[in-house]
Amino acid sequence: MEARVDSSASKNRLAVISSHFLVPTPAVLELSRVSASEVADLPANLRGSLTIVDNRTGKKIDVEVSEEGTIKATDLKKLTTGRKHDKGIKLYDPGYLNTAPVRSSISYIDGDAGILRYRGYPIEELAESSTFPEVAYLLMYGSLPSQSQLAEWEFVLAQHSVVPQGILDIIHAMPHDSHPMGMLVSAMGALSIFHPDANPALRGQDIYKSRQVRDKQIARVLGKAPTIAAAAYLRTAGRPPVIPSSNLSYTENFLYMLDSLGNRSYRPNPRLARVLDVLFILHAEHEMNCSTAAARHLASSGVDVYTALAGAVGALYGPLHGGANEAVLKMLNEIGTVDNIPEFIEGVKNRKRKMSGFGHRVYKNYDPRAKVIRKLAEEVFTIVGRDPLIEVAVALEKAALSDEYFVKRRLYPNVDFYSGLIYRAMGFPTEFFPVLFAIPRMAGYLAHWRESLDDPDTKIIRPQQVYTGVWLRHYAPVRERSETEEVDKLGQLLVSNATRRRLAGSRASM
Repeated sequence: MEARVDSSASKNRLAVISSHFLVPTPAVLELSRVSASEVADLPANLRGSLTIVDNRTGKKIDVEVSEEGTIKATDLKKLTTGRKHDKGIKLYDPGYLNTAPVRSSISYIDGDAGILRYRGYPIEELAESSTFPEVAYLLMYGSLPSQSQLAEWEFVLAQHSVVPQGILDIIHAMPHDSHPMGMLVSAMGALSIFHPDANPALRGQDIYKSRQVRDKQIARVLGKAPTIAAAAYLRTAGRPPVIPSSNLSYTENFLYMLDSLGNRSYRPNPRLARVLDVLFILHAEHEMNCSTAAARHLASSGVDVYTALAGAVGALYGPLHGGANEAVLKMLNEIGTVDNIPEFIEGVKNRKRKMSGFGHRVYKNYDPRAKVIRKLAEEVFTIVGRDPLIEVAVALEKAALSDEYFVKRRLYPNVDFYSGLIYRAMGFPTEFFPVLFAIPRMAGYLAHWRESLDDPDTKIIRPQQVYTGVWLRHYAPVRERSETEEVDKLGQLLVSNATRRRLAGSRASM
């Protein structure tokens, strides 16, 4: 086994070296397997204009509609009553339900049809045939790599997998019962300190105009993310970090760092490594979600990429985003057995119980990632044993999809419904689930970061607000103010028993 791995690694390195000696050939159009019917299904050109009449004033304006069916929100500022303080129409859109702050070519989602594509490739095809490093390259650079490009890419990621000792010291200094996502956020932000060569605040705002500088940060983040995650996992187990191996695949190396106990000859189960590889592909990118939007929001200020990604991971930390599969496990545990499902379903319909893992902000059909993950679950169970909760999950899905209440509301299983069961079966604690989400999502974050740097429309993100507060009042000295019950004020802070004990004591006079 060792000889085979070393031989494979040597071949990859030879491919990298030989690629530099190849004579360049003229670029050719990539062959497409798209059928005529699929070409006919391309989105229609929606270019045109809207005529908007302001019924308050009778004013009429024409607003241009792009070929994608968008209008510029700033065009609506032309609609004003002319009254004092009226700055024109604003779009009030809590949660950005119908706001597109960017134009992107990275991923496409049709929630009604249950479609997810990375750079035009259906997610099902990539999950079936590709690998995570290959998909990360696709997301980053727009095309699947050639054999030599893939070998070089994998070699570069391996070269950048070692984490500075200072980062490992920071993780080691954290309490052993810290949440691993807190460790990941802290470590990711700290990387900017250890790589001042890539900090615009130190090197100037033009530093990221260099493709070489950009590519180096991409390699650093993707290479180091599994190593940092593994160090956080081992810290919670009270074990020291493990140096990454350069002879294993991306996910094999991650599992090696988790489980080898420092034994350099250890090899993870290849089938479990492949399962994790597919899960990484499914979680790599998902358009303008909460954490990706956070990454682009922060990057728009010109901050270094590590700080922007730390903020994105912080958003992913939230239970409404990256922690949703933990809620699914809790729900399935509460249901307990298949016999309890009818009672649970009625509780959901009566709004007395909450169903996790069903429904999605975007998907109004079966989440295509959930279909892939359900098949993966069976693969994992053949290796590590069947989780009894899978029977509850399958029966719950069947009951919900045959119930008019859920069908009418278009509530289908999402990616979180089965992923938590897989992670649990593989031995990961629930608090580590969002870390397993964050590692591959770095590829999506970085692809959007890279895209934003080349987008001529990129501006520092500064949304408007609708002010609803007191219009005007004047300062009064503190002695002239009075307390009123209606005013919001500081409440009673929680006091620990130790503090009460201290306050109960007396102080000796000085």
